[in-house]
Amino acid sequence: MSDSPDVRGNQWYGPQPDVAGAAGYPDAPPRMGFFTDTSVCIGCKACEVACKEWNAVPEDGLELTGMSYDNTQGLGADTWRHVAFIEQRKPFGGQQPGVVHEDTDVFRAAARLGTDAASPGPGATAPPPGQAPEGAPAGRISPLSPDGRTELRWLMASDVCKHCTHAACLDVCPTGSLFRTEFGTVVVQEDICNGCGYCVPACPYGVIDQRKDDGRVWKCTLCYDRLGAGMEPACAKACPTDSIQFGPLDELRERARGRVAQLHAAGVTDARLYGESPDDGVGGDGAFFLLLDEPEVYGLPPDPVVTTRDLPDMWRHAALAAVTLMGLAVGGFAGGLVRRSR
Repeated sequence: MSDSPDVRGNQWYGPQPDVAGAAGYPDAPPRMGFFTDTSVCIGCKACEVACKEWNAVPEDGLELTGMSYDNTQGLGADTWRHVAFIEQRKPFGGQQPGVVHEDTDVFRAAARLGTDAASPGPGATAPPPGQAPEGAPAGRISPLSPDGRTELRWLMASDVCKHCTHAACLDVCPTGSLFRTEFGTVVVQEDICNGCGYCVPACPYGVIDQRKDDGRVWKCTLCYDRLGAGMEPACAKACPTDSIQFGPLDELRERARGRVAQLHAAGVTDARLYGESPDDGVGGDGAFFLLLDEPEVYGLPPDPVVTTRDLPDMWRHAALAAVTLMGLAVGGFAGGLVRRSR
């Protein structure tokens, strides 16, 4: 199998320019997807609620982690959208990935609000005119320090299935329950799923999961039923800040690059895209993100790779080993016959 991109056949890894075409849709519409701009996420969870309501996803406990306001904890069979809350101690412009604050007394920090220069209190803006970093919009609120406060910041991000270009969950499904749609997304047909669970460890993001009461797998469908009717997914429709943006994937990638450039000019130097590149280990994601810190901070793998990438080589090695063993067995049997004939 060639490693070069081929719009006529599905590839195990690498860029795949026409995902739907490779899946057997010759006249497919543009590939659709999500761009999630975490810099404007306010953690309202409207996306979680809309997803559950439209898709009739069961309630899943709503248990607080004890570490934040996160009451869904992660993606799963009953959580197709998950809003992560990450609290960090980082001053304006001081981008220090991985900083932790176990030694911080948040109640004492809250009590100091408005009492010292490092904690200006409500109504302030950052940075003030004349003190902004080069290229930053002076006098405006920064996504690094809303309201001018600099002692803590929240990173919020609405996570979802990535609808990978090369989806290992789809590759390993023995029943055809998982399939690629004409929009380039990956959908589960629950009535065909036999609960084997092969797709669960195959996902490099840990997204797909089995429902405990029946064993079948469930995940985001990117609202396939709504797309077929010309509607946008429920989560994007409900997002009040346009943190979740839906549309043709190529247009979203271009828009995301412009947003990163805008944030860099404003002094947010750690803004970066995650999952948008066709050259990454999954061929690019159909749902990608703008992050303000390292992927690991958000619970995302730093360098995901499709877990079925090496299957062709593995089968070739297995076939070679089988032929070698068969040759040795035939040789040993023939040698035994020769010795007995003497």
